[in-house]
Amino acid sequence: MSLRDFGLLAFVCLLWASNNIVSKYVISGLGTPPLFYAAVRFAIVAVAVSPWLFPMPRPRWRLIAVALLMGGGNFALLFLGFKTATPSAAAVVSQVGVPITTLLSMVMLGERIRWRRALGITLTLAGALTVMWDPHGFSISTGLLFVVAAAFAGSLGAVMMKQMEGVKPLQFQAWVGLASTLPLAVLSALFEPGQVQAGFEAGWRFWAATVYSGLVISVGAHTLYYALIQRYEANLISPLTLMTPLATIALGVAILGDPFGLRMAIGTAVALAGVLIIALRRNQVMPLLLAVWNRSQ
Repeated sequence: MSLRDFGLLAFVCLLWASNNIVSKYVISGLGTPPLFYAAVRFAIVAVAVSPWLFPMPRPRWRLIAVALLMGGGNFALLFLGFKTATPSAAAVVSQVGVPITTLLSMVMLGERIRWRRALGITLTLAGALTVMWDPHGFSISTGLLFVVAAAFAGSLGAVMMKQMEGVKPLQFQAWVGLASTLPLAVLSALFEPGQVQAGFEAGWRFWAATVYSGLVISVGAHTLYYALIQRYEANLISPLTLMTPLATIALGVAILGDPFGLRMAIGTAVALAGVLIIALRRNQVMPLLLAVWNRSQ
């Protein structure tokens, strides 16, 4: 990989990490309802890339299902998790999507899991559980359970998308935005009364953050990432995207004051080691998979 392209990938990972911090600030700091925030973000994406909607890829039912899983489902659950979870912990726990996708690939795509990948799965899950577990109360954070659910939704969508062909990145983004906006708006109206007023009360910071997440992250960073994975082998790109959770942890500690003790350090090291082992093995959906939560996140 050229130094220029490595710099671009590092920049993309930093953008994805910054969006974790921005999303946490919008939801916890500004008090914006998470479903409303997600709905507005996807509305911006849908408008920005609407010229790429047609022709609609087939099968249409699969496209809509994938768009809902990787879009509204993934982001809504993640943002609900951000109400109580720190970005640092969420960045580590969301890596369980890697072994989840590997297992789903085995079931749905016929991939085989050998001992190295099984070891990676075990380490990733052990590291995530270390971060999630509260040794004082023997409980698991509800926010981080939402993060796990978000990772599962994104993983299932990634595997289902692998069964489709000929879907271009911007075309997929357009359908993610369109398919996700209405369901999220309806859910927000049902479960988040006063959400529009809360958005306006949050002021320009909310709208600036939403535009940043929708245009810079979902459209800009994700499109640039796809350009890179078309240029280089997956086994080269995938491990390097681990810069995203590391950058998220660094930014979370530096900007938001996220706690980072010994348990968090051990859990992070074990989980990311497991992800690295999995990513270094050939996998049909790994580039798409790692993009799912890195960008969402």
